Amino acid sequence: MISAQRYADAVRPMLDRLVDTQADAVDRAADLIAAALRGGGVLQAFGAGHSEAFAAELVARAGGLVPSNRLSLHDLVLHGDAPRDVLADPKLERDPAVAHQLWALATPQPRDVFVVASQSGINGSVVELATLVKEHGHPLIVVTSVEHTARVAPRHPSGHRLADLADVVLDNGAPYGDALLPLEGGGAVCAVSSVTAALLAQLLTAEVVRRFHLAGEVPPIYLSANVPGGDEHNLALESRYAGRLRRTA
Repeated sequence: MISAQRYADAVRPMLDRLVDTQADAVDRAADLIAAALRGGGVLQAFGAGHSEAFAAELVARAGGLVPSNRLSLHDLVLHGDAPRDVLADPKLERDPAVAHQLWALATPQPRDVFVVASQSGINGSVVELATLVKEHGHPLIVVTSVEHTARVAPRHPSGHRLADLADVVLDNGAPYGDALLPLEGGGAVCAVSSVTAALLAQLLTAEVVRRFHLAGEVPPIYLSANVPGGDEHNLALESRYAGRLRRTA
C-alpha cells in the first residue's frame, strides 16, 4: 500500500546512509568550494529539469553562501535573447549547444568553482557544461545518482557521463528511475533525488562555513530577507561581488 508513512519510512534510512557514505566526498567538495570562495571566486551551480532544485537550495537563500550563482535554462530567455517558447521544448536539456549559451551568459572568472547536478548525468547540456568547466580549468563537483547513471547510455556525443568529468562526485543515493515506492502493476512513485540533493547542499554549506571559521575568517552568509536588517546585511555582502552575482525573482 502506497502511503506517506511508507515513503517517510523509506527515506529516513536513505538520509542516514547518505551522510555516512558521502562524508569524505563532502569534505573534498567543501575544500574546493572554500578555497575558491576564500580566493575571491564565486560558486556557480547548475541543474536542469528537477535538478534545478539542487541549485536553488545552494544559491541565494537564507543561511546560504552569498558568492553564488544559479545557472538555469531560463537564463536563455531572462538574460539572453532566446524567444520564450524555447523553454517549451521538453528536450532542451539534451542539447549540448545550450551549454555554450549558458557559459557565455554566466561569464565565469578563472577563480570560480562549479557544482553541476543531474540525476541521470547523461543529458547533453549538463555534460557539455561540465566539459567547458574542465576545459577552462575550473574545479567541478558533480551531484548524481551513481546507480542510475551507470545503467543508462550517455546522450552526449563524447560518450561521457557527467560523473566522468568530475573532480568530486557526490552520490545522491537515489535509485534508478528516481521514484522510490514500487507499484504492483509496474513503475514506481515518489521521487527522492530532490530530498537527498537538498541534504547534500546543506552539508556542503556547513562544511564550507566550517573551513572559513577554521581559517579565522567570517563566512559570507545570507540572512533571511524577512527578518529586520536582513536586506541591509545581504546588500552589503553582495556589493563585494558587484556585477558577478545574478539575482532574479
